[in-house]
Amino acid sequence: MRARWHLRVHVIVLAWLIAAAVAAAAHRVVPASEWLMVHLLMLGGVTAAMLIWSAHFTQALRRRPLSTGRRGEAVRLAGHTVGAITVILGLTRAEQTAVIVGAVIVGAVVAWHAVELALAGRGALSNRLGWTTWAYVGSAASLVVGVVFGVLLSRGTASVDGSARLYVAHVSLMILGWVALTVVATLVTLWPTVLAVRMPDTSVRDGRAGLIIMAAGLAGSLGMLGVGVRVGTAVGLGIVAVGIGISGRAMVTAARARRPSTVAAWHLAAGVVWIFGATVAWSAVVALAPGWDDARVQLGGVIAAFIIGGVAQILLGALSHLIPMVLGGGPHAVRRSKASVERQALARFVLVNGGVALWVLPTPSLVRVGGSVLALGAAVWTLVAIAGAVRTSYVARREPEAQHSGMVPAHELTSRPRLPGRRGAFVATLALVMTSAVAVAADPAAAGLGASAMADVEPTGRTIEVQVEATEMRFTPGSIAVRAGDRLVIEVVNSDDTAHDLVLDTGDASGRLAPGDIARIDVGIVGRDIAGWCSIAGHRQMGMVFEIDVEGAIPAAGTAGGDGDGADGTADESGTRASAADLLDLQATSTKDPHPAALDPAPAPTLHRVTLEVEDVETEVAPGVRQRLWTFGGAAPAPTLRGKVGDTFEITLVNNGDMAHSIDFHASAIAPDEAMRTIEPGESLTYTFVAERAGAWMYHCSTAPMSLHIANGMAGAVIIDPPGLEPVDREYVVVQSELYLGDEGGIADTAKIADEEPDLVVFNGHAIQYRDHPLPAAPGERVRVWVVDVGPSRASSFHVVGAQFDTVFSEGAYLLGGPHRPGDSGGAQSLALQPGQGGFVELTFPEPGHYPFVSHIMVDAERGAAGVFDVDEYHP
Repeated sequence: MRARWHLRVHVIVLAWLIAAAVAAAAHRVVPASEWLMVHLLMLGGVTAAMLIWSAHFTQALRRRPLSTGRRGEAVRLAGHTVGAITVILGLTRAEQTAVIVGAVIVGAVVAWHAVELALAGRGALSNRLGWTTWAYVGSAASLVVGVVFGVLLSRGTASVDGSARLYVAHVSLMILGWVALTVVATLVTLWPTVLAVRMPDTSVRDGRAGLIIMAAGLAGSLGMLGVGVRVGTAVGLGIVAVGIGISGRAMVTAARARRPSTVAAWHLAAGVVWIFGATVAWSAVVALAPGWDDARVQLGGVIAAFIIGGVAQILLGALSHLIPMVLGGGPHAVRRSKASVERQALARFVLVNGGVALWVLPTPSLVRVGGSVLALGAAVWTLVAIAGAVRTSYVARREPEAQHSGMVPAHELTSRPRLPGRRGAFVATLALVMTSAVAVAADPAAAGLGASAMADVEPTGRTIEVQVEATEMRFTPGSIAVRAGDRLVIEVVNSDDTAHDLVLDTGDASGRLAPGDIARIDVGIVGRDIAGWCSIAGHRQMGMVFEIDVEGAIPAAGTAGGDGDGADGTADESGTRASAADLLDLQATSTKDPHPAALDPAPAPTLHRVTLEVEDVETEVAPGVRQRLWTFGGAAPAPTLRGKVGDTFEITLVNNGDMAHSIDFHASAIAPDEAMRTIEPGESLTYTFVAERAGAWMYHCSTAPMSLHIANGMAGAVIIDPPGLEPVDREYVVVQSELYLGDEGGIADTAKIADEEPDLVVFNGHAIQYRDHPLPAAPGERVRVWVVDVGPSRASSFHVVGAQFDTVFSEGAYLLGGPHRPGDSGGAQSLALQPGQGGFVELTFPEPGHYPFVSHIMVDAERGAAGVFDVDEYHP
């Protein structure tokens, strides 16, 4: 019965872990993937495990069941599952009510759990480890308060500074309070069990002292955070790290009695090391960051190390030990199931820890990607091994060697002198090395490999140190002068409000710097002129270039590396990839499904809540031609929003891209400082406005260089109906834009954008799509076509061949027809729009046939701004 219970409840944990692994593997196509991975793991799997383990060890140590028994535990686990799923769905769909309901359920479940533990601790038999119960109660209280902060954070109403402090408080309570306190308290009991030793009295004292210090440090840091004192907050976090270190010392003392020899022990020990190191780094980041928002941004990598290297690894280690033990089935079955888990365990251990190290440390981008793939693969491999151990246990019970069910001597499970699988560990190490080598070979500049700066000169013995500031899309100073033979060290300070880097043609680079970050580049002995630039897409073209002039030196390599250093996905200037423009054939047939042009009427509700997720998408833009676009919502143009005058729009922008972005709604009248601010990858903002005036409005990314962000897909339309707008038989929306083709599968060509030389002018993101997939209509039907020109640079003259417009609405006013001019007898032949303007036309087709529609700037029609209305009596 006991084994069946533990198997069933741990299936819940495994299900959450599998969901987190799927989200990680599919992060490029899953909306808000980074947020989703963290919450599936932490709010889902880890919290479920905490509820299970704290209840189990409390009952074991206090030697009495919880007052509501297994039934109560089952109800709490079910409630947690429902609450966590509700929170996750609510946040991914921007449903604030669902977030609040789910958070209340989770908080109530954990509060109930804390009460149960407290009741079990009062009046129960006392023993040397029973005090861990109160650590569980304290950790549960941390979660309840952390959930409240999480709900406040999700509302997005706080200032930038307030939001950052809420974030730090939320993650501190959830990770250092709920998770770390529970993990350390559990390890006080679990660690000696895994080693099969009795915890020495000194270790018990250390464990207890460590938990008390952790709790005191957390309380102190939250108090300092509440009054906005960053240094005090950092000191409190440092005290938490000291507490973890003291508890770790207790583990070391126990390990001296019996050396760790199972994968469970190795994972638990490595996880504590990661948690301790990440907490120290956490304290340092808060102390050294220029401000709270800078600290929030810089904590991303630290929290990733804590969660993946620490918490997830401890979870894998605990499951590796507990699952075979709680399954039981007799000594033979336990030995067989543990042996199943141990098979190739050392290889998995090396891949998990090596992969996480490559991922969270400041390695080149492709190395980080390779490390994350290896770590994720090894974690999934471990879950498969644990699931296999369950099957092995049941199979072993039917084998001839099986004995009747009973306790297995612990020393038989932990007496190996070392972990098996050294060959597998060697192969895993080789995989890490080869992955790093291949990643560096694919992007050598990012790894600091380039042409030598020395150019065969004699060193002077002098060291020159200079500070270069990145601000307002410029490097200041933009050039420096040194003598040949000097050693040069550059300190790069990012004083801007968006990320930058500095890459030199030697291959030296600062790495990507968040706002407020500082990096040092040791260029070494210089003997030639050196060129530098910001490699983030478009920043170089905006003027972020840097020159090192060396007296008596040979000319700079100049364009080496270009924008093809891998930061923006384009090839270098040597032309190693085919240009997409060379593949153009507008006479070819488009096989891609057309972008939906039909427009639904304005919805009845007056509050429009929309989540727009930034996604990088490679898609076809003309027959046989593909580009990597930056998009709002996975498509270009972005989703069309529609409402009425007086409606409120609450837009949540989630940046799932790999660079900074922002959003600007022309339909809003609002100060741009906060709502239109640039946000970094992984961040989000809420943009709320009231539509006070009618029109066909543009919205777009306003991050510099704006022309590149718009040309690469980040623009769409907002339709605000004028009062009294009559219904029609059909409505369509056409968004005109230009495409400046870069390499096939790459992003837009910034030089073409600057020269205003588009390769394509398109309707709704794809050249001639509506020629091969015409828009339907019927004779005599009244058709309204909304048109928005999002540019970035070309005007439009929308015209339908063979038809005339009896109503024209442009830039908020009727030019022809409409409710105030019903007697107009004139007509119009085109709707003229400049970039950033919009309007609509209405017409009736007199008879069946094919009516082309174009931009009557004919060179643009020939570049792809053309389509067809298929007018037929049988169109529904």
